[in-house]
Amino acid sequence: MNIQRRPVCGALLALGFSALGAAAQPLSSRPIRIVVPFGPGGVADLTVRSVAQAMAASMGQSIVVDNKPGAGGVVAATAVATAAPDGHTLLLMSNGTAVSAGLFATLPYDTLKDFAPISTLGTFDLAVLAAANGRLASLQALIQQARARPGLLNIGTINVGSTQHLAAELLKSTLGIDVQVVPFNGTPAVVTALRGGQIDAAVEILAPVMPQVTGQALRVLAVLGGQRARALPDVPTVAQSDAAAAGLDVSSWNALAAPARTPPEVVARLNREVQAALARPALRRQLQELGVEPRGGTPAELGALLAGEIRRWSGVIDRVGIPKQ
Repeated sequence: MNIQRRPVCGALLALGFSALGAAAQPLSSRPIRIVVPFGPGGVADLTVRSVAQAMAASMGQSIVVDNKPGAGGVVAATAVATAAPDGHTLLLMSNGTAVSAGLFATLPYDTLKDFAPISTLGTFDLAVLAAANGRLASLQALIQQARARPGLLNIGTINVGSTQHLAAELLKSTLGIDVQVVPFNGTPAVVTALRGGQIDAAVEILAPVMPQVTGQALRVLAVLGGQRARALPDVPTVAQSDAAAAGLDVSSWNALAAPARTPPEVVARLNREVQAALARPALRRQLQELGVEPRGGTPAELGALLAGEIRRWSGVIDRVGIPKQ
């Protein structure tokens, strides 16, 4: 596997930090490594790099992002679960971490027991999309057509077992509609099928398709989160569009965790650094430009989020009948 390591800060950046004033005491002279279960360049990777740079500035310590994509995040999670519990090796968690707990028959780690939660970093919206020149102008129209023509409407997503795929299945069961969820090999294929009329709608993370939305090629029918998207304040949530979906709140998220048995004082220090970074207006603007809503929190809150997401997605996986990998 090609392991990519890109230092977030180096000598020149460190000089810039010193010019801003004395940095806080670093954990040690060694760099902190954040293992990311995705390739470079995506929303999750850019999110953690932005946060890491802000943390490095305040801690006076180098932070290296180590991309280890593959196997549904298992490779990255295993590397952190088996690392020394000293705060120098961290995992970028996501809702994909929770999905993998229900998708795999066995894992080389216990998702709830082998990690020490630190903090969430941010959330990003999932959306129900249609072609801008298509016949679906609202989520209500999709629901009406699905009920009038059971089994005939198609909703595209990326591959089976992805957050997008499971979110589409959850949407289907929540609204009580009979539609076909059609998986494709990647977001570009979903967009092509949607624009070409091969599918009626799609469920996708909003940030990667925003250029298609602003370019008026795609229309956002609704977002699946509990609040409207900051970038699209006129677009309703699914819960606002249909009473059957009252309380539905589904979004993608990123967080940081350390190996279990990391000393509580180290976890607390890292949590404080995350909160301080996320409070910076410049970083908040940077994340919002990526389509990420900055969201910090306590280790306990992250632990509860992870446990709840494992229950939710495991339930969807079992209901849909997706075979364990």
